[in-house]
Amino acid sequence: MYRKILITTDGSAVSSKTACAGVDFAQQLGAEVLALFVAPDYQYPIYVEIIPPSYPSEEEYRAAMQRAGNEHVQSILASCAQKGVRAEGMTAFAESAALKIVDVASQYGCDLIFIGSHGRSGWGHLLLGSVTNKVLSHTKIPVLVHRLIKDPRPA
Repeated sequence: MYRKILITTDGSAVSSKTACAGVDFAQQLGAEVLALFVAPDYQYPIYVEIIPPSYPSEEEYRAAMQRAGNEHVQSILASCAQKGVRAEGMTAFAESAALKIVDVASQYGCDLIFIGSHGRSGWGHLLLGSVTNKVLSHTKIPVLVHRLIKDPRPA
């Protein structure tokens, strides 16, 4: 059915749980995985005339984000290795995470995007936007949205 699945992560607890579900899904299908972390592009401070000495340079920022991305992707790759799923990982930089996800999925021949949803609704959804919704509206590749459902029972 699906041979190559793109699994995205932003390093959050929700995306980690989504990634675990994505790896399980890939294992069931015998598919390979491309794990992706999209870091925001470097932003120069526009609110000051002189860049403060404590502000990271573009190179420092990119190196730090690359390390963070590698760490987030590595957990997915470790899960894949444990379950016998072929996988590769990458960190990409982009102004729009959603458009980069769509671009990478297309460029690397993925036939499914496995992505999580934080499940926000109402004002939270409108104010924060949704990478998942943007991916859904910009791709022609099938998207499987994994949504964590909170247990309605009191703890």
